[in-house]
Amino acid sequence: MRSVWIPRTGPPDVLELRDGPEPVAGPGQVVVRVRASGVNFADVSARLGLYPDAPPRPCVVGYEVAGTIDRLGAGVDGDLAVGRRVIALTRFGGYAEAVAVPVAQVFPMPDSMSFEEGASIPVNYLTAVLMLRHFGNVRAGDRVLVHAAAGGVGMAAIQLCRIAGAEVIGTASAAKHAALREAGVAHAIDYRTQDFEQEVKRLTGGRGVDLVLDATGAFRKSYRTLAPLGRLVCFGFSTAVTGLAPNRLAVIPKLVALPWFHPIRLMNDNKAVIGVNLGHLWDRIDLLRREMLGLLDDYQAGRIRPIVGKTFPLTEAAAAHRYIQERQNVGKVVLTVA
Repeated sequence: MRSVWIPRTGPPDVLELRDGPEPVAGPGQVVVRVRASGVNFADVSARLGLYPDAPPRPCVVGYEVAGTIDRLGAGVDGDLAVGRRVIALTRFGGYAEAVAVPVAQVFPMPDSMSFEEGASIPVNYLTAVLMLRHFGNVRAGDRVLVHAAAGGVGMAAIQLCRIAGAEVIGTASAAKHAALREAGVAHAIDYRTQDFEQEVKRLTGGRGVDLVLDATGAFRKSYRTLAPLGRLVCFGFSTAVTGLAPNRLAVIPKLVALPWFHPIRLMNDNKAVIGVNLGHLWDRIDLLRREMLGLLDDYQAGRIRPIVGKTFPLTEAAAAHRYIQERQNVGKVVLTVA
């Protein structure tokens, strides 16, 4: 079985394709023969040594896969039979031709869904659900500022906002604005040439937005765009990644510059600051499973549709990482296994 390893920190080219033994299905597990694996910015951060939750190197990352059940462990029954098309949350190990997964993290895949779409749902859409529905309480008429709106989480958030009847203001480079408008974004802001804070105030007549989803680290400015009773959801820090190779010295001033939100200020401003990290909810698989099944219902009803921006063969994982780091993707980047 082949898998992609991070042997050490470094640029994308450090990724290694290695042969190894087939995984074994332990009690309550299944082995999934992988057909597609989602690529996330967390994987890039792990390669750069900037993701503390990553397993010790050398390691195989990858949070989500789609494929077919290859083998069943002891005690597995129900509708998970060999050959069944499934999606799985893997908690690492997904950059591989096969992976063993607990049954609670495995979901039957709709017949109409492609493997690439299946691998695009778990991380992006569950993160968006937590931010918008659990914490954000998004509702009809809300205005939502989505940073990095053309990315995987951004596109998922746009679709969930559309279901709720909320208006989306999205930040992205100008080349991606047409795709954002097609996805349903009401106003697109070019973060490279425009001040998003000033633009939000202009677009909202000075009021501000009800909800901000920020994975970039521009938390101070994002907070200032909130209207009274607004919520800022922080779920990443992508500006800490400054190049294809690790540069920890460049990260330090960015960390030092992060704002602190004092409780008294939050009370006086009538605003909330919220943090979301899907990778720290593995002890709430019951919650994630319930939300994932709901998302699959949304897919079958035509309410959501994963945007697969670009696919790369498993053997070209380095190119996939480079593509994401260079901010080229619109939608999800996926590794495929023939």
